[in-house]
Amino acid sequence: MYCEDDFIQLSALQHFIFCPRQCALSYIEQVWEENLLTAEGGIMHEKAHQEKVELRDGVRIERGVALRSEKLGLNGKVDVAEFHKDAVGGWLPFPVEYKHGRPKANDCDKVQLCAQALCLEEMLSVRISKGAIFYGKTRRRLDVLFDEALRKKTEDTAQNLHKFINAGITPSPEYSKRCKSCSLATVCMPMMLGRGRPVNEYLREVSKG
Repeated sequence: MYCEDDFIQLSALQHFIFCPRQCALSYIEQVWEENLLTAEGGIMHEKAHQEKVELRDGVRIERGVALRSEKLGLNGKVDVAEFHKDAVGGWLPFPVEYKHGRPKANDCDKVQLCAQALCLEEMLSVRISKGAIFYGKTRRRLDVLFDEALRKKTEDTAQNLHKFINAGITPSPEYSKRCKSCSLATVCMPMMLGRGRPVNEYLREVSKG
């Protein structure tokens, strides 16, 4: 169990899997830069949180629900929590995360969603079997099953994230396709530092230009 002072934002899980350096810049060095994609993503999340509670076709919909887990040491919010009636008349949560882009090749989005489900399970003493991710580019939901493999990966990632943050070391940059859409590219400088070019040399050239 983690104490309140050790809690990490739930969204850091996604950043950690997607790019450890991005995670370190955001959550260790507290660096943040806006770009078109992050701005559009922010607008999408704002819209998802506009109406707090709604009842639609027998489903109770709550937006921007606060989450926490002492077991995982995480807190944050779920964009949308749908509550469906179960077989005995109770309400079973179904978390929905909104993402601006498209489904990714790795599990970073699925791990974030699963962590939200694990928080809800701990808070409400229920078992949640699945949730969904809504992608803005495709305008479609991707259903996600919270099987044992994904649960274990999520728990392991949370543990490794705490060790990573506590170590306080920012990894060196490694340039890849993912860098093109990253809002921290101008701070990270993966094109220069990731190819072994000394940063002092790069800064000297910039100052001359």
